[in-house]
Amino acid sequence: MPETKYSTDRHLVGRAIADITGEPAEAGMLGYGKADQKTTGIHLRLRARAFVFVDPIVEQRVLLVVAELPLIFSSITQEVLRRLAQRFGDTYTESNVMITATHTHCGPGGYSHHRLYNRPDGFRPRTFAAIVDGIVQAVERAHDDIAPATLRLIHSELHEASVNRSRAAFDLNPDEDKDFFPEAVDPQTTLLRVDRDGEPVGAVNWFATHGTSMTNRNTLISGDNKGYAAYHWERVVEGVNYLVDPDPDFVAAFAQTNSGDMSPNLDGTPGHGPTGDERENTRLLGLRQYEAAAKLAAGYMPRMAGGIDYRFLHVDLSAVTVSEEFTGDGCEHRTGRPAGGAAAFAGAEYDGPTQWKTFREGRNPGWDFLSRMTYLFAPGLREVQAPKSIVAPGGLLNRSTPYVQEIVPVQLFRIAELYLLGIPGEVTIAAGLRLRRTVAAVLGVELANVLIAGYSNAYFHYVTTPEEYTAQRYEGASTLFGRWQLPALQQIAAQLATALHDESTLPATPAAPDLSELWQSAKTDPPPDFPPVGQNFGDVLTEPEPEYRTGERVSVEFAGAHPNHDLHRGSTYLMVQRFDGARWRTIADDGDWETTFEWTAGPAQSSRITIGWHIPGDAESGSYRIRYFGDAVKPGGDPAPISGTSPEFRVHDEDHGA
Repeated sequence: MPETKYSTDRHLVGRAIADITGEPAEAGMLGYGKADQKTTGIHLRLRARAFVFVDPIVEQRVLLVVAELPLIFSSITQEVLRRLAQRFGDTYTESNVMITATHTHCGPGGYSHHRLYNRPDGFRPRTFAAIVDGIVQAVERAHDDIAPATLRLIHSELHEASVNRSRAAFDLNPDEDKDFFPEAVDPQTTLLRVDRDGEPVGAVNWFATHGTSMTNRNTLISGDNKGYAAYHWERVVEGVNYLVDPDPDFVAAFAQTNSGDMSPNLDGTPGHGPTGDERENTRLLGLRQYEAAAKLAAGYMPRMAGGIDYRFLHVDLSAVTVSEEFTGDGCEHRTGRPAGGAAAFAGAEYDGPTQWKTFREGRNPGWDFLSRMTYLFAPGLREVQAPKSIVAPGGLLNRSTPYVQEIVPVQLFRIAELYLLGIPGEVTIAAGLRLRRTVAAVLGVELANVLIAGYSNAYFHYVTTPEEYTAQRYEGASTLFGRWQLPALQQIAAQLATALHDESTLPATPAAPDLSELWQSAKTDPPPDFPPVGQNFGDVLTEPEPEYRTGERVSVEFAGAHPNHDLHRGSTYLMVQRFDGARWRTIADDGDWETTFEWTAGPAQSSRITIGWHIPGDAESGSYRIRYFGDAVKPGGDPAPISGTSPEFRVHDEDHGA
């Protein structure tokens, strides 16, 4: 541990949850790059979990937000910081706030201020507002929740929850990297537990695996495997009721780390892991992460000592001169303007191809030839980007419109004995290892206690080692700033760690521009609503069966309205209710795993809402019903609440039959 002027095993911690679910209908999903993958409903709501860690001696603090989103963009970070400044002044700034994504591929997109990520249907103000409002709400609740706490940290290994989807590239690394990961996966699972009065009240788990258990065929919003892990611990195990518990007794976040080449699809095929069913794979992969974390939490966990600190830099990653100390070949090199390679348009084979069928992972002969010709006349470009087959010259595209980000934030947090290196991208395990080693060496701390916090504060795509880059698979082709991008980040990480170790400040550097004004005119309002001919809003179009057994699925269809009129953030579009002899009690909503909320467009601007409920095996026998809640807009009017209630149906457990 580096020496400090203080040492304490007591901290102040606040933790909280808020809903950040965006538009459940007609919003392009972000992650797989498929224009036809648009939202049609909700399977699992998306949530942000905020943790404030305070050093009570010097009153230093950091804020960590783990958001169940595909990606974090500077658009989100800038607006959240703007809102927090209005409420808290300079308490939370770009330097001590880290907003990370779990990287689900089944969340609505359209919330970036860079054009590439808003395809196919542009910027979506409602989804953007839901995300920002939810994150700010989570931070406000966490701030109000700050109280004395004990922090505990422990590590273990989790296997059978990830596989290397780019083994050919990984195998090009030197033995010192490959020997560290003999199975070509990063099995480390890390748990930070928050205790009050001797009882756990919160936990953050870090483990590297992609949020791609749900495939590019899915169109229901889902937090994927990490979303299920958090849901299981909070809702199933601890009994948190998201609709009525603004201050829950327990908050569990499952955060990402260096998951760039880690896939949850263990069989090497999209949607295939422990089973061939994508939803069951999502549950099982999430359950494995939960079980590993819960096992750590239940055992002996050492108490953490030490302070809270942070360092932060803005870096123009397109123009970094990298010293020979970090390049590995004894020569000085440079990064360059961002460029996407041919393989980046193919997608990762294990997790699902993109819509561009003419591209493939690895070599693309036609594009390879064109790039070789270009490199003959542009030796500077060749030195930076070769052997990449350049298809999308991001630097050139940025001259006409903001396409991808070039000035990016890099951040280092100290939370007692834990160090988080915030990288705004997807870092492979070997690249992450080198970054962690760089930080650990400067600080003189255990390597296990240094983690990559990927997907933090902005997004610049992938980070591969120079050796992996030469393979030009999906990850290497998506390493936008060239072969020397990782060494550049190692150099920056060393600067941050040195400043943290020496308790020195870093010079202010220019930030990425605020692009919000470019998108203020975006309009994505749904059209007015009309019920199906001969029906009223809320009418039941398809009734449930009179009786069901546990394990069966109930499905009810309603005459509804477009769900984007009101996103019901912090609320629900549905309720499953059981009659207890005196009144109807809600036992599930649209944030529960067993339910699905699906929207279908009908003729003449009508909407059909299908609500599904998979009856749990432990459901009590009795009378049940399903309720629908929506908001309809008449021409020239404002949204007005509508609702519908299904006929009652009976549920019997399997032992007693129907």
